[in-house]
This record gives sequence, structure tokens and C-alpha cells, in this order.
Amino acid sequence: MASPCTTYYSSPGSPEDDSMVLFSTSTSCSPAKESTITHSNSSSFNSSSPPPPPQSSTNAKTYELRIRNLSYTVSPNGSMFSSLTKKSAKPKTTILKSVSFVAGCSEILAIVGPSGTGKSTLLRVISGRVRDKEFDPKSIYLNDHAVTSPAQLRNICGFVAQEDNLLPLLTAKETLMFSAKFRLRGMSSKEREERVESLMQELGLDHVADNFVGDEENRGISGGERKRVSIGVDMIHDPHILLLDEPTSGLDSSSALQVIELLSSMAKTKRRTIILSIHQPSYRILQYISNLLILSHGSVVHYGSLESLEENISRMGYEIPIQLNPLEFAMEIISVLENQEPHSKYQSCAYLRWEEAIIQDSANKEVIDQAKTGAVSDASCSSLFEIAVLCSRFWKIIYRTKQLFLARTMQALVGGFGLGSVYIKMRHDEGAVAERLGLFAFSLSFLLSSTVEALPIYLQERRVIMKEASRGAYKISSYMIANTIIFLPFLFAVAILFAVPVYWIVGLNPSITAFAFFTFVVWVIVLMASSLVLFLSAISPDFISGNSLICTVLGAFFLFSGYFIPKECIPKYWLFMYYVSLYRYPLDALLTNEYWSLRNKCFSWNEDHSKCLLTGNDVLKNRGLDKDARWMNVGIMLAFFVFYRVICWIILARKVSKTTI
Repeated sequence: MASPCTTYYSSPGSPEDDSMVLFSTSTSCSPAKESTITHSNSSSFNSSSPPPPPQSSTNAKTYELRIRNLSYTVSPNGSMFSSLTKKSAKPKTTILKSVSFVAGCSEILAIVGPSGTGKSTLLRVISGRVRDKEFDPKSIYLNDHAVTSPAQLRNICGFVAQEDNLLPLLTAKETLMFSAKFRLRGMSSKEREERVESLMQELGLDHVADNFVGDEENRGISGGERKRVSIGVDMIHDPHILLLDEPTSGLDSSSALQVIELLSSMAKTKRRTIILSIHQPSYRILQYISNLLILSHGSVVHYGSLESLEENISRMGYEIPIQLNPLEFAMEIISVLENQEPHSKYQSCAYLRWEEAIIQDSANKEVIDQAKTGAVSDASCSSLFEIAVLCSRFWKIIYRTKQLFLARTMQALVGGFGLGSVYIKMRHDEGAVAERLGLFAFSLSFLLSSTVEALPIYLQERRVIMKEASRGAYKISSYMIANTIIFLPFLFAVAILFAVPVYWIVGLNPSITAFAFFTFVVWVIVLMASSLVLFLSAISPDFISGNSLICTVLGAFFLFSGYFIPKECIPKYWLFMYYVSLYRYPLDALLTNEYWSLRNKCFSWNEDHSKCLLTGNDVLKNRGLDKDARWMNVGIMLAFFVFYRVICWIILARKVSKTTI
């Protein structure tokens, strides 16, 4: 006869399968202490002897996660003024209040409750996605051994966020392969390939391996398949504990059921500990869930099986309507459940035997040691490998972003031929001097503003970068270097497409040296603009604000470039803008390149051609260009190019250090 603490579940297999599975809630997840009874020939859900997968040896150790009296309080970020005045300081907000539960291997624990009850916060805390100062080392235990830092949990837990932060222009297989390259650096290429193939079979993604992930704008795989790819990204390193924040959110009932079936299979065959938050699961989904943790206002109102919840509701004198399952009805009377006696809230044997557990530091020390050193082998890889992998991925994205590729190409060609047709075969007289200055000024404005198209790509990539870099996949510095390496040749091609038609159609300085320098300056201009857009994308929350910020900054730079307002006429308090303007230095470099070799050429004579009124040297002196400072201006432009990327690196690195995705 089963013990009072034993719970029976109908096996969620086919309708013809009458198998019954008994899950023990023993405090140990070792096979010796787990009992399983089955009345079916099928062994797909037999947790005592799962079919050995190819990589089962890496996941031989099992983990039981115990949470005891976990509370979490946050301090609102007040303004600088409020931090100086105690009266206006906002009180701290308690999100979690003495939460306790046990999550065993080969089981799924579902965290449910109304919105705003702390479900996502609880998952972030137990996955180590909090700062060290916010972590309570006395509330979380792995196999009865206390966890002392969030880093230990991050090394041993996989965490799938609610949002699918994936790159839409990579295929499902490429997404998992890049994740494997970052997370499994100790493996050979063949081993990583085998790991990805095995995981794709496990996730049921073989048929969409070569399909793009896609998003709202780019058609790709379905929502359920995209969710499975997200799960695969965080399972590529075969974590012992898997945490998921609302994995069924936004999916239809069929896709949601497929995801939960997949997780149930993983829990049993790989003996993983799986904890997820879920919103209004159907009755079919509930069949796959071992225990429920119901939260309300940050407190536990029920912990135990679905059957124990139903019994608890019946003991309180309520009758569950036929059209509702026990969990749905519990949500309707959750205020009543919240006010019941504390001993009625915990119906799980594992929790009731908490006090019987003996913490054995020596026996379980290897658990924490493994958690501490879990990422050591990953960190040993050099930055060159990170840069190479990121370059490969970034090039795929740029090449497949047809809008960016075509837009930049067409802009360069249309701009070059368009300006050439307007200023075709420009004369060499006094009137042409002003025309050349206008040509250079407009070219600068066109080239600097044409890089805005890359803003959506940077913003889309930023979400993925924050997630990957915060989890130690690579360093921000490696990303910045890879981004630079890929954009250098791409923007050089853009510079040539613009420079060749405009230079020779207009008829600028016919010297080959002058043409080569003109092309080089155009290249540096677009590089400088690309760095500016990258920097502004790091501080912009979305495309609209980023686009507005870019237009404002470029407008200010153009105004104080010296083209509209001479340096002498700029107010002193705005004079600094003249020196930091991205327009000033390339404009001076282009003018010097055009007229320096023509300093002695006369562009305007008096009526009888007896006296020269304007030479190339006079044109340069009117702009304050007494010396050949072309390369100095180029050096300043390159300094701007590096400066904006370094600032972007600092901002992103700081954001990554605060990210808990």
C-alpha cells in the first residue's frame, strides 16, 4: 500500500495507454531512492531506468533544489534629489515573502499565480540572475548544500527567459551551433556538431534545421518552434537544472502542449530538474506537472500536487465546477487560500520532510565545487576565437539583411551619380569655388546621414548581446572588434561606389593621388558615422528615439562645422561644438585635397587678365587652411571613429554587468 505522501498520476501518453507512474518525493534523486511502478510495456516515462541518450554520461549527476524561507526586497531607484532627502525616499518593496519549496530531478515544478505575484522574480533569484548583494546565501540549497553566490547557480542552471531573444536571420541550426561554439569551447568541432544534431532531435527541430528563425518582420519558423530553439540555446551545455519563464506564453494550445511534452520528456529521460512559471495551463498540460507552487502577493498559498490542491479545496467546503480544473478554480478563490493555516499550504512530502534532511558538507562538497568551476573551461578560450566566431555570425547577418545591403548600395550609386549629374563638368572659375564647397558640404551631410539604416540592426542585436554577454558567452570587446572587422570592407565598398562617379563626373582635381585621397576620406567618413550610430544605439531605448537623437546630433554638428557660421562668429559658449563637429575635419581635408596642388592656379582675373584676383592659395586661406593638414584631419577623424566605439564598449559593458536576463 502506498504511503500517505505518495501521489499517483495518469501517464500523459496516448489515450490507449493505461500506464500509471508513481513518482517518489524522496529527498534524494539517486536511483536507489526513487521508486517507479508501471503497468505499461512502454518505458518512455520510466524515470528509474531512462533510455541512455548519447550524452547521458555528462548529465549523470542529479540535483535537488531546495528553497527555504526565501525573501526578496528591492529598493526603488529614486532621483538624485530624493536620495539626498530622507523624507522623500521611497520605501523598499518586498516581492517574495518566505517562499519555500523543493524541486526534485525527473520532475516539473510549475510556479503559478496572478500577474505581479513574483513568479519571474523567483525564477531570476534561483537562477542566479541577481546581484551578489541581493542574494541570500542561507535560502537556496543544492543537494542539501547551501549555495553561497549567484555565480554558482548561473553555472549549473539553464535559464530561458520569456522573450525569445534570437537573431531572425540565422537558421535554427546556425543559432544552436553558434551557441555551442560559445558555450562548449572545450569540445572539438565534430563533438559540437554531434551535440547540436542530438539536441535538435531531442527538441524536434530536424525538419526546420535550415529555416530562418524569423520574427514579426521576417517570416520564419512557427512560434512553438522558435520557443524550442530558445530552450535549445540554454540547454546546449546540458544544464542539470532548467528554469523557464512562461515558456507557453504567446503560443496556441497545441504548441504550448508540445513544449510541455518536450520538457516532461527531458525531465524523465535526462533526469533534469525543471522549474517553470506558467499562466492558466490547460488540463492536458497539468498532467505533465509533478508539483504546483501557487503564489499570491509574493507568498506561497499552496505547494504540492494537483490532487492535493483539489483535496485542500474540498476540505475548505468548496466544490469545483465541472468546467474548471482545480488550478483555475484556485485562482478564483486565491484570497481565501492565502488566508488559510500555514500547514495547509504545504502538501508535498518533500517539504514536510525538510527537517529530516541532514546537511552533509563533506558528501556534497563536490556539488558546489562543480558549480564554482563549471565555467572555467569555457573562460580558457582566447578572445581570438570569440572574434572569429562573431565575425562569421555578423557577416551572415549583414549579407542576409537585403534591405541594408541594397539600401547602402543604391544610396552610394544614386548619390554619386546624382551629385555628379548636378555638378557635371564643373568649371575652374570663381563661381565654381563656392560650388565645390557646396558639393563637399552636401556630400558630407549625405554620407553621415546614410548610416542611419544600420540602427535597427544594432538595436535588434543589442538584446541578444545583453543576454549572451551577461551569461559569459563572449566579451563585449570581442563583439566590438568583430563588428569593426566586418564593417571595414563593407563600408569601403560603399565609399568606392560613391566616390568614383561623383569625382570624375564633376571633374575634381584630376590627380590620381588626389582621387585616392578623396576615396580614402569618404571611407573614413562613413566609418566615423558608423561608430556614431553604434554609440547612439547603445544609449537609445528604441528606433524612434535613436533616429531622433541621430538627426539632432548630426544637425548640430553641421551647424557648427564652419560652413554656415564662420568660427569667428560662433558664440564662445558654443565654440566647443566647432572642435567636436564631425563635419569640420573632413570638409577641411576635402578642400585641402582639391586646392593644395592648385595653390598657384588662378581662378579669377581682372577685366584685362593682367592680374589674378583669386588663386587656389587664396581659397585655402579664406578657410584658415594655411598648411597642408590633410593627414592631421584624417588622424582626428580616425580618433573619432575609435572614440565612439570605445564609449560604446564602455556603455555596453556596464549594461551587461547590470543585466540579469
